[in-house]
Parts: sequence; C-alpha cells; structure tokens
Amino acid sequence: MSPQYRHFGQRALSVLIAMPIVVIAIYWSAWSYFLLFFLVVALAMLEFYQLAGLGGISPNKFFGVGGGILTYVLVFLSASGHIPGNYLYVLCPMVALIYLIELYQKGTTPFTNIAYTLLGIVYVSGPFALLHITAFAKGGVYSHEIVMGILLILWANDTGAYLVGSGIGNRRLFQRISPHKSWEGTLGGAALALAVSYAIANYFNIIGLETWLGIGGIVIVAGTYGDLVESMLKRSLKIKDSGDTIPGHGGFLDRFDSFLLAVPCIVALIKLSR
Repeated sequence: MSPQYRHFGQRALSVLIAMPIVVIAIYWSAWSYFLLFFLVVALAMLEFYQLAGLGGISPNKFFGVGGGILTYVLVFLSASGHIPGNYLYVLCPMVALIYLIELYQKGTTPFTNIAYTLLGIVYVSGPFALLHITAFAKGGVYSHEIVMGILLILWANDTGAYLVGSGIGNRRLFQRISPHKSWEGTLGGAALALAVSYAIANYFNIIGLETWLGIGGIVIVAGTYGDLVESMLKRSLKIKDSGDTIPGHGGFLDRFDSFLLAVPCIVALIKLSR
C-alpha cells in the first residue's frame, strides 16, 4: 500500500472512531459537551507548550495549562448561568500572577516566557471558551445546534479541501508556509462548506440562513488561515505535526487549527447579527 493511501486510511479510521464520540457528547447534554472539550483543551494546551519548548522557550506550562482550563471552566459556568458573570474577573489577577511568577525564575528570558504563557491561553483556550457563548446563545439554555453546525461546516471544509487537493491540486495556495495546499483544494473545501451550511439551515433553524452562510464564509477564510497559521508555527520549529495522538491527523492542534481562528469570528457574527 502506498504511503498516500495508508495515510488516507488512517485519517478515515480516526474519523470513524472519533466522530460518533464527538457527536454523541455534544447532543447528549451540556455536561458531556463540557467534558469533551475540557479534555481537548487540556491536551491541546499541553501540545502547545511542548512545541514552545522545542523552540528554546520556557513558558510556565503548569500555570498556562491551569489558566487555560480555568478560563474554559469559568466561561462555561457563566454562560450556562451556574455562576454570575462577575466571577470572570477572577481571570484578571490570574494574568497578573504570570508576571509575578517569572520574577522567581532564574536563567530564563522573561519577555518570551511571559508572552508564550499568555499566548497559549489566548490562542488555544480562548476559542474553546468562546464556543460556550454559541452553545448557550438561547438565554443560558444549552443548545447543541450551533456547536454541531460549526463543527460540521469545519469538517466539510477540511474534507473537501483534502479530497480535491489530493486529487487535482496543482496551483499552490501558500508555497512558503504549506507546500501541499492548493487553490483547487481550497475551492473544493469552500464549495462543500457552503453546501453543508445551506443544508444545515434547513434543520437547525436556531439562526437564519444568512447567518449559517456567513458562518460558512468565515470557516472558508478564517479556517483556512487558521490552518496556515499553525503550519507557520510548526515550520518555524521544523516539525510536521504538533503531536501523534490522532493517527493520520497528528495532534489536537493539527485537528483544531481551523477551529481556533474561525470560532472567535463566528461568535462575533452571531452576536452582531442578533
């Protein structure tokens, strides 16, 4: 079996195993949704700080992962109405502590350590925390529709880009950063993402067709750039994948790279369109 088909087989098998788990967790209840992405956030943040270590940086991994998880948990509890929104101000002294802790580190580069510790929280945990705003968009009542819709559109964009790009992709999209991405693949992903957005609007009417198509457009643009940004970070470290947790996909950062840039824009669209 050629490496290309073996790689495709690994990707397909991982999807067949992981997708039902993700779908069931999102549909089952607010707490199963919370636990699913709690695990993803924790593992993705560990990957991020491990990558930072490869670049010779020494961010505070323990504080970064803890701060990212705290951000994720507090936003969930606030969005779901379990705690008042005022509790989110707990995050302010947490940020201050990052600077204070660095005072007690010896032989380090404080500028980069502090910056990378904060970047891990903002880049990885932030989008997952913002996802709670879409999950509880209906007055603090959990609704799986928008979360599931976003993921389906992201999956459609990735799948269309991969299949079309692997088959007929010749014109490079961003040769310097991602030599395998093509314009043909990007257009294939865009077509499938918009088609899925239109189909979803007929089943999940919690938001209108225009908003669903807007989400599709954001996924096409911001999702593609999210993929390129993560490729840029990995290329700067001369590595191919952020990890090897998911066969055929790499690590959790590889799997959710499009998600990380798309979700903040989607939240803004949903809030501004109401």
